[in-house]
Amino acid sequence: LQLQASGGGLVQPGGSLRLSCAASEFTLSHYPVGWFRQAPGREREGNSCINADGPNTYYADSVKGRFIISRDKIKNTAYLQMNNVQPEDTAIYYCATVGCNLKYGPEAVDPHSVWGHGTLVTVSS
Repeated sequence: LQLQASGGGLVQPGGSLRLSCAASEFTLSHYPVGWFRQAPGREREGNSCINADGPNTYYADSVKGRFIISRDKIKNTAYLQMNNVQPEDTAIYYCATVGCNLKYGPEAVDPHSVWGHGTLVTVSS
């Protein structure tokens, strides 16, 4: 079971980027998906998640109104559309099949969750 996160790169402040989280050897739509990020010297932060059986989503205050999480069942992929990015969004971004609490966000408590290797997003002019 694998998740492959991709789409990171260098983007200017105010720009946009779309991250992808492609699943292989299992059906991603059967699971909630969360996006996390970790900046240098900071703790990992769960910034968004989407539940398995519907369009319900959660966004942390830090990204609300700028990021959009979605999924494509046919492509077996989840996405994180990042708009109006800012330097503080610079981090390694990870996707994972974790629980999605619509009030508190992605819950990384299941030892059987599948994690991607991360993709680096750098926001700089």
